[in-house]
Amino acid sequence: MTHADTLSGYTTLRVGGTARELLAPGTRAELIDVAREVWASGEEWLALGGGSNVLIGDDGFDGTVIRTTTRGIDEVGRDGDTVTLRVQAGEPWDEMVAHTVRAGLAGMEALSGIPGSCGASPIQNIGAYGAELSDSLVSIEFLDYLSGELETIPADRLGLGYRTSSLKRGRRGIVISIDIALTDDGALSRPVAYDQLASALGVSLGDRVPVQSVRDTVLSLRSSKGMVLDAADPDSVSAGSFFTNPIVTESFARTLPWDAPRWPSDDDTVKVSAAWLIERAGIRRGFALPGSGAGISNKHTLAIINRGSATASDVAELARFIMERVRNEFGVSLQPEPVYVGIDR
Repeated sequence: MTHADTLSGYTTLRVGGTARELLAPGTRAELIDVAREVWASGEEWLALGGGSNVLIGDDGFDGTVIRTTTRGIDEVGRDGDTVTLRVQAGEPWDEMVAHTVRAGLAGMEALSGIPGSCGASPIQNIGAYGAELSDSLVSIEFLDYLSGELETIPADRLGLGYRTSSLKRGRRGIVISIDIALTDDGALSRPVAYDQLASALGVSLGDRVPVQSVRDTVLSLRSSKGMVLDAADPDSVSAGSFFTNPIVTESFARTLPWDAPRWPSDDDTVKVSAAWLIERAGIRRGFALPGSGAGISNKHTLAIINRGSATASDVAELARFIMERVRNEFGVSLQPEPVYVGIDR
């Protein structure tokens, strides 16, 4: 059995069994029709985009997988220096970012190199280097599973937070397209909002630089961590950061070692570095359990990689081991970022 015959060929971790049926509608109308037909049948279904944030079990999926492959980026509004683009759900995220940078539009540049599809982006409110989708998202076009109706949902009704949304927390359906608002102002970026990015660019926080410079620098930073999909880089065969940075109370954060990287917020909570917790729990880059095909990236502690022969069970076992070590050492419960399908946490 080859990857082409299994769902492993459609996920960036390259694991997962077969689906009973795999459909790949290529137009917006086909996507809507296919989804409604599958839902009307009453059988189990799964929406799949770029497969970059999912862990599918080795037994596969006993139902229909609807793989979104729709493409298209269109300008649908312009007001002063604000440009609104409508992006179809199957558009690869980084290709969309590259499109906006070529057009000299600001807003997406710090999110360069993130794998996956645009339709999946609001589900976990993707973010990196001081930017999040919620900074630019206007609305989504959403096909609701319960009603079968197509609706436009404004971004402020999606419950967007740190790597979460109402879609991730249980509202079922399929994102058909997203609308994003970008800035057309001399091809200059949004203000740089992340220390590491500012340092790599040689500028201060809050500075604006050419959008292409930000994109190039972000891609370089991500590549150095194995976080850009690259057939020549074994460390990129992953789901990206496997764990979110835990958010704890301010009082609990004071019980952690003084040198634990942390980012206080305005609501008396503190975000703590998951990578630091993992490393301080004794799990280093390149770590693997005996006999496992999964391991920790050689470049980034937060990434679990397929070393070439991993099963979904290997990945899940390593994730559980990491979670247990961190919990025992620090009393912190790490949360996996990928969606688990047909496999226990």
